[in-house]
Amino acid sequence: MAMAIATAIATTAAVDFSNRWSMQSLSSALPSLSSTTYASIRISPSSSQHRPGLSLSRTKEPQLVSSYTGLASFNPLLSLGFSDRTSYEHHFTVVDNGGRISAMRHGRRVPKLNRPPDQRRALLRGLTTQLLKYGRIKTTRARASAMRKYVDKMITLAKDGSLHKRRQALGFIYEKQIVHALFAEVPERYGDRNGGYTRIIRTLPRRGDNAPMAYIELV
Repeated sequence: MAMAIATAIATTAAVDFSNRWSMQSLSSALPSLSSTTYASIRISPSSSQHRPGLSLSRTKEPQLVSSYTGLASFNPLLSLGFSDRTSYEHHFTVVDNGGRISAMRHGRRVPKLNRPPDQRRALLRGLTTQLLKYGRIKTTRARASAMRKYVDKMITLAKDGSLHKRRQALGFIYEKQIVHALFAEVPERYGDRNGGYTRIIRTLPRRGDNAPMAYIELV
């Protein structure tokens, strides 16, 4: 009896599989979820009087979706309830005040100095502190060019002289005494100069790795 049932189920599955993939149109082969029946095999528990056997039962699966749209042109906006939306153009905001929206970092390249961001910032803070302390230091050309704008920024903050600018300088320069001396001397020294507070002088390459070197000094 069990062998006959298994053979019948296998034959039915083979027939369904052959019919499913050998039809003329795929749309007519799609199953209907409204009245689909599934066959299942149960094993009755064993007891002392009856032997364990197989029983075939058919259950009706409830309908999960209202329709199948596998072959139709699918519009996700319709499935989300936006019947009046046919495209995604309404998700983008148009700026008509002269601004420009860019999703990529074009034109925003910064010198990496072969260091991660935190170490690079610490290096530039240290170089800026040393230059403001001694007035002239020797370093590589890449570092000198990268630290130049930070030195100019600290001098610009000192020319303003406000408490807020002084606290900003204290948050960047490592030594507090240099900040107070900078705010005391800069207005008299660079009062008539608008930018260009540093000068880079190229020198001989470094021995060992032949790295290009330069002196950077305050004007």
